[in-house]
Amino acid sequence: MPLMPMPADHGERFTLANEVHARPPEALETPARLSYLAVVVDTQERERESRHVATLCERFHVAPPGANATHFTARFGSLRFKWERHGEFSSYMFCISGLSDHPFAETAMGFLPAGWLAGIPGSTVVASHAKHAKTPDGMPDAARVAEYFNGNVAVGAAVGEGAGYAFTDFRIHDDGCSRFVLFDTSLSPRQAGRLMQRLFEIEAYRMMALLALPIARRQAPRVLAIERSLATLTDAMARDGDRDEKLLGELSRLAAEVESGLAASSFRFGAARAYHDLVNRRIVELRETRIAGFQTIDEFMNRRLAPAMATCTSVSRRLQDLSERVARASALLSTRVDIARERQNQALLASMDRRARLQLRLQQTVEGLSIAAITYYIVGIVGYFAKALKAAGLRVDPDLAAGMSVPLVIAVIVLALRRVRQRIVGDERGETAHGA
Repeated sequence: MPLMPMPADHGERFTLANEVHARPPEALETPARLSYLAVVVDTQERERESRHVATLCERFHVAPPGANATHFTARFGSLRFKWERHGEFSSYMFCISGLSDHPFAETAMGFLPAGWLAGIPGSTVVASHAKHAKTPDGMPDAARVAEYFNGNVAVGAAVGEGAGYAFTDFRIHDDGCSRFVLFDTSLSPRQAGRLMQRLFEIEAYRMMALLALPIARRQAPRVLAIERSLATLTDAMARDGDRDEKLLGELSRLAAEVESGLAASSFRFGAARAYHDLVNRRIVELRETRIAGFQTIDEFMNRRLAPAMATCTSVSRRLQDLSERVARASALLSTRVDIARERQNQALLASMDRRARLQLRLQQTVEGLSIAAITYYIVGIVGYFAKALKAAGLRVDPDLAAGMSVPLVIAVIVLALRRVRQRIVGDERGETAHGA
């Protein structure tokens, strides 16, 4: 069929179209042994992780994954290998056909080159072994299933609408790994692969969700102490209005503590909720049917995982609530402090206005004295000048000349001072208008 001309492709078109086909489950033939490993990997170690996978491929002369690959499958002789890169962790699954005398004695991990497993970058959060075999004669009973888990009480159910049976005890055994058993009644290879992948993912997402629990336990006493301090401060706000600025400083300290707690835990709590949702979704996809004598995986998670997640949610909500309460109290106290400061400013302005009026009166008094003093000196000069004219032979009475000059001198001085005052006022108005 000829290619029809169309607009240019979006840059992410093919990547997004292929996303729904990413991480396909491996088809499982019966019987088989599987091992699963999930490690938390820092961003700085991602490149080393890719190189480590490449060394395994080189060992078996298999082409390594691409530089930007996020999942990879390969066959190394009889060993099947699958690697997936998730947001915070990476998973490794190993599968080998057939069963040993004891399915958890010779595991799929044992077929890896010596030292390669220990060299994987990151820290282990999940290590599991699984057995996939045909369903034994009759319905699996609790005693027979417990033999696979060293006598521990197992949980499980019929899965895939009765096409198989899945069991686990969600415990870490002496070899450092948890265990899963998947009995095949009428599972297709693809269906078996999907069920096994979901079982491994339930364990991985469960552990990733629980990473928030230690943080919640550390934060809980801190949150309680902040709540008590906030209650004490709000009570002091209601009773004592003379210490507002000091209380505002203490509230600022509480706000910093709350924000520090939020910064240290908000990502982890948010991730825990997302992982918990994934756990619940994977359990629904198992399509469990109850078996007499066994607790289903869904019931186990509701009784064991849900309370831990509720603790994390409670601490997260308390921190968010504290942040809002501290913000409201700070806003209220800041308003009170601002009002008090406004009153102080008004009182200060009134005091400055009174001082200005006093200074004006004092200035007017000084100006009157200045006029008298200046007049006295100028009239004296006029008297000396009249005496000089009399000595020169002119008929001038010095005392009369001095006395008659007094009104004229006073008028000239008053006019001069008024003009100086008007010029100063005019300059001030011009500066104010220019500044505005």
